Amino acid sequence: MNPFQQLYEQKKLTPEDMARQFHDGDVCVSNGYSVEPRGILRALSAYAKAGGVHGLKYFLIMPIEKQDYMAPDMEPYIRVGSHFLGPYDRKAVWKGRADYIPSHYSQIPSLWLDTYDQPDVFFVTVSPMDKHGYFSLGTTANLGDVRWRAKKVFVEVNPHMPRTFGSSIHVSEVDGLIENDAPLPETPPVPVTEKDLTIGRQIAGEIPNGATIQLGIGGIPNAVAECLSDKHDLGIHSEMFCDSMVDLYEKGIITNRCKTIHRGRSVVTFAAATARTHAFIDDNPAIEFLPVNYVNNPSIIAQHDHFMSINSCMEIDLFGQVCSETIGPLNYSGTGGQVDFIRGAMASKGGKSFLAFASCTHRGFSKIRPTLTSGACVTTTRNDIDYVVTEYGMVRLKGLNCAQRAKALIGLAHPKYRDMLTAAAKRMHIF
Repeated sequence: MNPFQQLYEQKKLTPEDMARQFHDGDVCVSNGYSVEPRGILRALSAYAKAGGVHGLKYFLIMPIEKQDYMAPDMEPYIRVGSHFLGPYDRKAVWKGRADYIPSHYSQIPSLWLDTYDQPDVFFVTVSPMDKHGYFSLGTTANLGDVRWRAKKVFVEVNPHMPRTFGSSIHVSEVDGLIENDAPLPETPPVPVTEKDLTIGRQIAGEIPNGATIQLGIGGIPNAVAECLSDKHDLGIHSEMFCDSMVDLYEKGIITNRCKTIHRGRSVVTFAAATARTHAFIDDNPAIEFLPVNYVNNPSIIAQHDHFMSINSCMEIDLFGQVCSETIGPLNYSGTGGQVDFIRGAMASKGGKSFLAFASCTHRGFSKIRPTLTSGACVTTTRNDIDYVVTEYGMVRLKGLNCAQRAKALIGLAHPKYRDMLTAAAKRMHIF
């Protein structure tokens, strides 16, 4: 047995013993999403409910599945603070049982490194240890730098976690570990509609060969990927790696050979994918998972020539203000990396950013509105907006005056709403 394996065995705990390492009032941080330490949290929830610990504060970026610590009676024991909401924590925030912390994705690590007090625990699911004593952070590296400031580091070793390159933890850094043989949660791709393809074709027509791209989550980004089959030598620098990128790799479209930095490699901070993609990224040196304070840093993004950013939104008003995170005043998701990538793309030589969405909601309401819904939060300001795309066309708002912007946006709306929007623009003295 080599010395690293000996160290591993010395630090191995049962889940129940791991739960006893937590103390009243501990502030705990996890990368969240698919590397959330589910086994540790399950044991910790049971320990807390039995009276073993109270007042824990647990911060993460979006849980990927329903878990015991989110139950309605758990907040006296474990109160959640989320940096990005999903289906398993947004209702808890709405009901006051959990908290949401607004921030650009790129700046979340700095909250823990520079702004908040030192966290007590950083814990995360990792891949099995290699012969040199390193665990890979696997499918999510976003808050990986937080471990350098935490008082204790705990890991959950899962043989299903892919071994990825770019971010790792050495066994000597770890204060305790458990093993948990559990399949990883999967994120199936959102189906692509005909409207999505109409939008995707327009955006694909603006993407030159050799460009570096960022794709968000959803049907439209997936449609854009489907429409890139005639391109070559594309690169990836994106907060998310997803199934559609595997398709582009397998078609030889992604090569990363024209990237200005990280040439030959895709750089991401997390994967939202299926088992197929987990297998693709496993032990694949062409893909690097790096902390989000690097990946989403606009100054890093801007170093890529011809950077193309593609995102979506919930609504946009006639001034060009964009809401991508709330339904009225209700927090629905989070700021995420939209502004990071829009600003990075606009500072890139030859860069462009696209905000793409179907003109109407699934209930038939216009997403292009005279003003944002009352209480809605502005995610992307009118000063940052570049291209806007719907199934009715594409316009570039950058450089247009207010009247030109409003008329251009009205042209992208569903025809049944254009008269209403025109009348509203006149009432607001836009034109």
